[in-house]
Amino acid sequence: MLASFSEFKFYQSFRIPVEEADDLRFLVQMAREKGGQEEYIDDAKLIDISLTGLGFATAERISVGREITISLQFKKHHMDLTGKVVRAFSQTLDDQKIIYGIEIEEEKGIAKFLEHYILGFSSERLKNCLIDSAIKERYTKATDGFEIFSLLLSLFKDITHFGDKEGFIESMLDEVIRILNAQRASLFLINPETNELEAVCALGIRKEQLKFDYRVGIAGSVFTTGVALNIDTIHDSTRFNEAFDMKFGFETKSIICHPIHNREDKIIGVIEVLNKRNEDRFSIEDEKTMKVLSLIFSSVFYNFTPMSDKSLIRRFSNPFDRKNALIGRVPHVASLRSTIVKLKDIEAPVLIFGERGVGKSLYSKILHVEGQRGLKGFEVINCADKDQDFVGRQLFGPDETECKLITCQGGTVQLHEIWALSPKHQKMLLETMKSRHIPETKFSLDVRIVATTTRDLGLLVSNGDFDNELYEYISKATVFMEPLRRRGDDIELLCDYFLKLECKKEGLLLKSFAPKLMEKLKKYDWPGNIKELKLCVERAVLYNPKSHVITDIEIEDSASPLVDLSEKKRMFGDLPFVSDHSIALKDRMSLVEREMIHAEIRRCNGNKSKAAKAMGISREALRKKLLMSTDILKSLNLSEDERLRFLKEDDEFANAA
Repeated sequence: MLASFSEFKFYQSFRIPVEEADDLRFLVQMAREKGGQEEYIDDAKLIDISLTGLGFATAERISVGREITISLQFKKHHMDLTGKVVRAFSQTLDDQKIIYGIEIEEEKGIAKFLEHYILGFSSERLKNCLIDSAIKERYTKATDGFEIFSLLLSLFKDITHFGDKEGFIESMLDEVIRILNAQRASLFLINPETNELEAVCALGIRKEQLKFDYRVGIAGSVFTTGVALNIDTIHDSTRFNEAFDMKFGFETKSIICHPIHNREDKIIGVIEVLNKRNEDRFSIEDEKTMKVLSLIFSSVFYNFTPMSDKSLIRRFSNPFDRKNALIGRVPHVASLRSTIVKLKDIEAPVLIFGERGVGKSLYSKILHVEGQRGLKGFEVINCADKDQDFVGRQLFGPDETECKLITCQGGTVQLHEIWALSPKHQKMLLETMKSRHIPETKFSLDVRIVATTTRDLGLLVSNGDFDNELYEYISKATVFMEPLRRRGDDIELLCDYFLKLECKKEGLLLKSFAPKLMEKLKKYDWPGNIKELKLCVERAVLYNPKSHVITDIEIEDSASPLVDLSEKKRMFGDLPFVSDHSIALKDRMSLVEREMIHAEIRRCNGNKSKAAKAMGISREALRKKLLMSTDILKSLNLSEDERLRFLKEDDEFANAA
């Protein structure tokens, strides 16, 4: 029994509900300022009354612990009482009126007053009150009347009384079982080193035996989602893990489970109570009580702040030390992180769209690892493989060892570059996902589909190159990942992350980039996105094994470039000045046009008129564009080699027809 439970006001008393027709006059007086004159509360309305207390509602705000004066009158019987406010609550969030629970000072006259009041009841009402009183439960429900606040006050005293935290928790769990009339109760906290929920206290079983992956069962679901659950195992068996029942020979029939938070409002564990006695499941009242009890346990562990380099859980691990991390501080990355929380546990397919190298595969893996399927396998099918027959076998079999939809049962399959699937396989995939059955096999589909694409599927659908129905099915949840050039503020953070990884991999002391080099990296367009940046950092470490600070070297050095020049050529072609940020954008556009016009003239075998017609402009417009770009080139500070090259091009195209 808890130390101060003698003060716990769980009376076996019956509170009489008051009706407006009773003509029971009720007045409340309260001094609005300390030592001031008492004034009446005009809108006070009596709700219920008993030998030990009463409840009334008012829009007036009254602090708990405040003493008030109460006047009661029924017919000729009058009574003045003094009481103390011991709890306050509202029925709904929008309710303007607060219901206050008053503990009445011991007064012998209250019994006589209530006797006269009850004698005024009709025979039907008296009969109903008698029935309610006769079948009253042994303990008044914790969420009714002023008893709930008394519970909180009592528990607060016990928290300060127990020097032994473990002793307090065990005593608390004893009372939880008593109050909820249950069989077992356990308290779990996360161990970030093992990524397991471990029992810190358990009744009915040794706590050392209770540890499991943080994503398993009802407790795992509450821990990962933060949503409290009240279930019975007959009607909601999908999330229930039978392993412990089988191991310990116990039959779980009903479960109520609530999350526990620390002072940073991070979920650090759960409290789980099993098997409501003589009932199929826990009641709504039990849910309310559990909410209060979870707050008490949260206050006990408010200083518990787990952190580990090994933790798979984002909120408990340092991003620089874990394998699957979304690095960045820009709003888009924050939005991606919040989207992970929303999408990680849903069963619907997810479509991830973005340029090559932005991190679509990483995002897919994070969705899998942090979701409820994280304990199962993760497979990738490259839909852009030239051998579409091989892709088909990976998707649909019939060889069970080759079909990843079978070998990855319970897990996640990433369809890389889904736009490249053949029309035949698109239709088969749609039918498989709809029917939840793998064609020509005995297996049902039990995988989550995450599709990634670098091409706009909506545009492909419009052009008739992708199945519209499949697109609608897989795009129920869609994520767009921005290219790195729109995340300039994250480049330095990403460089630090990749530098740490590469130096650790090569067994070198941590290096850093000189400020001038970092500025150059920030100005670069990164057509290959994060993948290209990672390769750049790896090359920088490789080229400078003895330097602690990598200095201002040319990132596009022709002999040993830090960046993959072919990436830019594939995106822009071999266009000069396209990434020279010292040249105004308008002038760069003119120089890009110049290269495109020259390429078209060459394609038309030097015929300028034909080239102009092919580009949809007049020959005069073509001439003016070339003259404008030539003037821009002359204004630039070019090397002798570059100047001679452009003069040679001008001579070549000046003689064209």
